[in-house]
Amino acid sequence: MTDSPKKTYDLNADVARLLMREPFFASLSRRIDKTRTTAIPTAGVRINKERAQFELLYNPEFMGALKDEHKLGVLKHEFYHIIFEHVTGRAPSGGMKKIDNIAMDLAINGLPDMRTILPREGDEGPLVDGQPMLACIPEMKPFEDLPCEKSYEWYLAALRDRQPEEEEGEGGEGGDGLPREFDDHSAFGEGDGSDASNEIAKERLKKAVKEAAEEATKANNWGTVSAGTRQDIIERITPKVDWKKVLRYFVKTTQRSDKTATPRKLNKRFPRVHSGKRVRRHARIAISIDQSGSVDDTMLAAFFSELNKLAKIAEFTVVPFDTRVAEDKVYVWKKGKAHKTERVMCGGTCFDAPTKYVNEQNFDGHIILTDLMAPKPIRSKCQRMWMTTKHYAANPYFQTNERVIAIDCD
Repeated sequence: MTDSPKKTYDLNADVARLLMREPFFASLSRRIDKTRTTAIPTAGVRINKERAQFELLYNPEFMGALKDEHKLGVLKHEFYHIIFEHVTGRAPSGGMKKIDNIAMDLAINGLPDMRTILPREGDEGPLVDGQPMLACIPEMKPFEDLPCEKSYEWYLAALRDRQPEEEEGEGGEGGDGLPREFDDHSAFGEGDGSDASNEIAKERLKKAVKEAAEEATKANNWGTVSAGTRQDIIERITPKVDWKKVLRYFVKTTQRSDKTATPRKLNKRFPRVHSGKRVRRHARIAISIDQSGSVDDTMLAAFFSELNKLAKIAEFTVVPFDTRVAEDKVYVWKKGKAHKTERVMCGGTCFDAPTKYVNEQNFDGHIILTDLMAPKPIRSKCQRMWMTTKHYAANPYFQTNERVIAIDCD
């Protein structure tokens, strides 16, 4: 007797078709192993410690019985668990309880691209342990009182308000007033720790998500991933930089030396020894401030706030610009001095203008404060970096290998 098609279902042979209109997830999927198993009733993700890789496990009978839209939903759901670090960094240290499982599922299933592609009331999935499979979705029974697009931690607190802690249950258990979640979270948290294979897997995953995001951005096609979720993903893979340390490093690495003679009486015993030299180190740093109309007053104020902090450790030259440099408004910001926010221009944007000015003035380093909303500029003769807000760092008008520092703009 041969196995039924459901029992022999091969997700690897079907995944390209399912993710055909989801380029971000298709790219990520190519970098994650998918393994058939009957050890779990549905599907789940974990770190395979032997291979130091993230792995998606699936029950072939379960996956084979799903509609195509629900297969897509399960795939994306499991990938989101990995992206949002539910498997590793955010897994509870005391072990997974059912309430944790459901809170994580709610955080994913309430995303705009997830709500309509998972089994729900009136469109249930196949039977699992004798029950029709249903996803935990905010604003739908039995979670109709919970809003969409909140974090795992937010949903966990909300569920605890309605569920006594002693009834939270172990993952997958029933009889506690909470519905049965459709995927398996039993391996969550196993990848958290100092084990070398776990660290390798997490680094590989970070690289995989970064490459998938870069491919989707370059193609200008993220599929159904919403703008808000896209920004969240980009922020998660963007290195968290302490801008103070970066600026200090920038100032140090662009310093050059002025050597001045320190004449002194020649020693008769050593007449060939020359007079000494005194070395004074300094850097000529240009800070170009984008004053175009697209940089609003709030962003401009945030820039000046950062410069007031930078002035505590360095002196620099302020270069206001839009499509040109306002040379009559260029000034030296003295170390230790404070300046108020000042707008002196309000035109378009051209990064060639400040770059040419700085190149001609022989500065050692150049920082451009901007929203990045203009074409890529000409080459800088000195080290150049960019400062912008988190939003524009995640959505730049042009791509650059130069350092980009993202700041908060409340």
